[in-house]
Amino acid sequence: MTKKIFLLVLILIIHHSCTQQKKEVINVAVAANMQFAMQEIAQAFTTQYGIKCDLIISSSGKLTAQIIEGAPFNVFVSADMKYPNELYKRGLAVEKAKVYALGNLVLWSAIEGVKPSLDLLGKDEIRHIAIANPKMAPYGKAAIEILKNYNIFQTVEDKLVYGESVLQANQFIISHVAEVGFTSKSVVLSDRSKNIGKWIPLDDAKYSQIEQGAILIKQKDAEEEKAKLFFNFLFSESAKVILKKHGYSVVNSDI
Repeated sequence: MTKKIFLLVLILIIHHSCTQQKKEVINVAVAANMQFAMQEIAQAFTTQYGIKCDLIISSSGKLTAQIIEGAPFNVFVSADMKYPNELYKRGLAVEKAKVYALGNLVLWSAIEGVKPSLDLLGKDEIRHIAIANPKMAPYGKAAIEILKNYNIFQTVEDKLVYGESVLQANQFIISHVAEVGFTSKSVVLSDRSKNIGKWIPLDDAKYSQIEQGAILIKQKDAEEEKAKLFFNFLFSESAKVILKKHGYSVVNSDI
């Protein structure tokens, strides 16, 4: 009998331990352009609070669809305000979306000897131009605006190769599937990509401001409390330092 009680107590302890560990992890849905900055922000958050972050990386549109379908995400870090606002209207967010950063668009080539420029896009040597799907990814939408505002969209339309997200557009560029492509400045500044090829910044007056928003998704109280810590950390000065390092502009900052 004593042995049975001992085993029962042991099982309860293990179960309690596993439950506690499970609660010390939050799921963060992250727009593809934010992948590298968010990895560093999440690491800094974990160091400070001891709560791990599982990052789910995809396009803002696809992540929104998953949240609507009930995906167990705690925080949504989007590449725009449209999708977080949509989730708030559906009653899936704790409060309205907040802008945590402004994104910047660049033109990038990973091929040695290619100097990216908007004038280059119409030349015969450029057969493919990588771009994130403008219907799903804000950086793709901004790229289309650039092309139209410089009156070159019709000239290069047949050369456009669409990725599901900035992440896939980057893969097209790095693998040389596309000679050049549009991406987030944070990508070309990342440790993984900063020594690959050449890139140029694009005039942010030629595309709509990329306001990147975040929301806290409604969950159980215990999970929501920990997620709230991360959500607030995203707007801290510590996170803003990281965001600026990765090529984003930040608002309401003293740094």
